[in-house]
Amino acid sequence: MKLKTGDDHLQIGELSRSLGVTARTLRLYEQMGLIDPPQRTDGGIRYYTKDDIRRIKFVLKLKELGLSLVQMQELAEIYSETKMPDRIMPRLIELLDSHTDAIHRRIGRLSSLARDISEYRKRIVDFYGIPR
Repeated sequence: MKLKTGDDHLQIGELSRSLGVTARTLRLYEQMGLIDPPQRTDGGIRYYTKDDIRRIKFVLKLKELGLSLVQMQELAEIYSETKMPDRIMPRLIELLDSHTDAIHRRIGRLSSLARDISEYRKRIVDFYGIPR
C-alpha cells in the first residue's frame, strides 16, 4: 500500500479500504492484541503509521496462510514480549510446518474420497446400465 505524498499515517477507514478489510476487523485485531493500539488524534480518531501498517499486513498474511486467530495471538504475544520479529520466526516456522502437514493429510483424505465417489458412481452406472 502506498501512502499519499506528505502523509505519514492513515485513518482507519482509509487503511481498511486500501487493505480490503473492514474497520471492524482492524478493531478486532487491536482488541485481540494482534496489533498494537494505534495512535489517536486529540479527537480520538485512530491513525496508523507505516510500522502499524507493516504489522497489519503481516497479520493478514498469516490469516491468508490459514493460521487460526489463536495461533496468531500466540505469535503476537511472543512479539510483544521481545519486540523482535526474528524471535517469532522459529515458532512461525513450526506453525506453518504443522499447517502444511495438516493440509497434506486433508488432501490425502479428499483424494481417497474422490476415488470412492468415482468407484461408487461406476458401480451405479454399471448396475443400472446408464449410458456414460
